[in-house]
Amino acid sequence: MIIFSFFLSLILIGCSGEQQMPQKVENRIVFFGDSITELGIKPNGYVSIIKDSLSSLGPHFEIIGAGIGGNKVTDLQNRVTNDVLAKTPDIVVIYIGINDVWHYAFASRGLSGTNKGVYELELRSLIKKVHAAGARVILCTPSVIGEKIDGTNEYDTMLDEYSEISRSVARETGSALCDLRKVFVQYLKANNPANAEKNILTYDGVHLNDAGNRFVAQQIIGILDGLGLFFPQR
Repeated sequence: MIIFSFFLSLILIGCSGEQQMPQKVENRIVFFGDSITELGIKPNGYVSIIKDSLSSLGPHFEIIGAGIGGNKVTDLQNRVTNDVLAKTPDIVVIYIGINDVWHYAFASRGLSGTNKGVYELELRSLIKKVHAAGARVILCTPSVIGEKIDGTNEYDTMLDEYSEISRSVARETGSALCDLRKVFVQYLKANNPANAEKNILTYDGVHLNDAGNRFVAQQIIGILDGLGLFFPQR
């Protein structure tokens, strides 16, 4: 943890070592998801934070945002060819699952959630396509729908169930796991003593505020580091 914290501080402020980095793009990373990822490409968004952080390591990283608001896993399945595989990525970060749960609340608007069986099937199929194209996958569990810490957020139980599906799929497909559900819950328990519904890591209970974007960026950078993307694995 100390080594990683030191590494993260370096990439966040920039490095000025004498060694010249390769000039060609060696790692193209696509961030694939819903509105959280769509907003992530804004200046303070988590995708932009990662992009700015990696820029200190040289021009051999290319970061592409491919988030669309309202998307569920079935929507990612429908657009993976054009929006991801056509970019010939080396790594695809999949951050999905919120709307697959949350849309159960909006039946009156003609929306629907995703059955757990379908969610697992489509997630496996999606990852299989990405792997077949030669790219690695980082799969994120869905984070939060409400930030209360006493178990009274309406969709806590479902999010836990869908997160467990994502964990199993990541393990069984050989994908890297970024367990955002787990670390969000841990963080909120430590930093939300008033049991607030929002304004800790999100501004509305779902979408990331500045603190949330920094938090997610830190988690994903840690996974990228674990893949040996910055320094060779020992």
